[in-house]
Amino acid sequence: MLKEKITYRDELPINVITANIEEYPIHFHDDMEVVYVLEGTITLRNGYYTYNLKQGDVYILNDREMHSFESTGEDNMVMMLQLDLTYFSRYYDNLRNSFFVTEMEDDSDESLDILRGILARIMMEVLQKGYGYEHKVIESTHNLIACLMSDFRYFVMEDGKFKNEARNKGNKILAGRLNRITDYMYDNYNRKLTLSEIAEREHLSIYYLSHIIKEAAGLSFQDLLSYIRVEESEKLLLGTNKKIGTIAEETGFSAVRYYIKHFEHWFGMHPLEYRKKYIGKIISREIEARYTRCSPDQIESAVRRQVKGVYADYLDKLKVKPTIIDVDIYDDYAGIKTGEPELEEIMSREVNSILAEPYRLLRGLDENLIASGSNYMVTTKGKFPGPLSSLSILVYNFDEGVCGALKKIDSSSELLKLIKDYEGEAEFLVRATGLSGQFRVLRYRMDKDNIIGKIESMNRPEGEMSRREMLLGTLCEEPAVSSATYYSSDALSLRSIFKGVGAELILIDLMENR
Repeated sequence: MLKEKITYRDELPINVITANIEEYPIHFHDDMEVVYVLEGTITLRNGYYTYNLKQGDVYILNDREMHSFESTGEDNMVMMLQLDLTYFSRYYDNLRNSFFVTEMEDDSDESLDILRGILARIMMEVLQKGYGYEHKVIESTHNLIACLMSDFRYFVMEDGKFKNEARNKGNKILAGRLNRITDYMYDNYNRKLTLSEIAEREHLSIYYLSHIIKEAAGLSFQDLLSYIRVEESEKLLLGTNKKIGTIAEETGFSAVRYYIKHFEHWFGMHPLEYRKKYIGKIISREIEARYTRCSPDQIESAVRRQVKGVYADYLDKLKVKPTIIDVDIYDDYAGIKTGEPELEEIMSREVNSILAEPYRLLRGLDENLIASGSNYMVTTKGKFPGPLSSLSILVYNFDEGVCGALKKIDSSSELLKLIKDYEGEAEFLVRATGLSGQFRVLRYRMDKDNIIGKIESMNRPEGEMSRREMLLGTLCEEPAVSSATYYSSDALSLRSIFKGVGAELILIDLMENR
């Protein structure tokens, strides 16, 4: 099988596995992988070279590179972060075939510390799954790529392995040129490829181009091309039954003897000997990866020890228990609620008038109250319990402390401070049992920024704003309105998440059959 297909879940263009690895057989994939050792040691084989990675080491597996992992006999914890290059290549030209090297003389280098910090942040964001975490994960991954582009595109060959070369760091022109050259070589290695052809593409003299490649990679053009060809031949050796003569031809060597010569130079053995030694160690239906995923607590503990500051950023983020609102039209004990909803005390106060806008909209429908809490209410225009053609739900995000303050504050400035200071997260899940058919769901959402914008606009004296400021204020004040169609055979679930004070009014209406 050899080629591993990566499955991306939760509509995220990254996949994170943090595990204690026993053995991960030889394989490759089309996407980039970042390996970060959080605890213990691990043996990583990448092509012809074997690396012994220790705690704190970060290694970049560029797309299509053959690699495997193996335990050294002690417990380990390894983060394997896989990036969907189909997604991220839309933002970065030539990201595929880019060559990133993190092997450095000093493993406490500042750029490595930054890289570790970004990786730890991604891990914590994935673990916490807080409000809007998907956007945060993607944003952090963009920062990861930017870090790689800035500090880890420069390499030189030393003692048979590539090392990060700091001398050319910051030279974007050289980095871009090297990336184009290696990208072109990887795309055309299987045919006759000359230095003059690339020099013409780069508008450089053959002499100067040869000097650039030798200076940057520590290899001559021909040696670098042979290295690429040998590297690519490994897939054919282990993934097919082709004869080495055919493999030599398909990887661009003019004769089998040249292929054998260069293969032995890099891998230290004859291609057939290599095939015999490793053919039983490739990933397949019969040979699977053996690893044990680490628990969230284990990962958080390792992050806390490894990367200072990152864990603390997430420590105070409470894992709030979701507020679940169940509406069951078959419930014999359910019925219309009498009296005012619990929100009335807060929303009837003049000082809270802006916050109360969604509440007033719902109350204006003059519907029957069927459920109520300190920060939510549910109404319907129909009889309850019984068949419903519509349902209205209003949820607010604030905790007991904010709730108490909203009953006491006397000025808009106090309200503004309260809204700005509150960063609490919340999740509401409405489960409506008994709704069958096609429903139109309209959402009217007022987030923290909308509320702040409205309060500040109300408090600002007339004539003090330019037209641009007025437009920006108006746009920030406007709540978001969205509409969607849902199909339900008996139960309909709707979810709302918040960070900071906010409100959402959800109107569910049965659509007429057409």
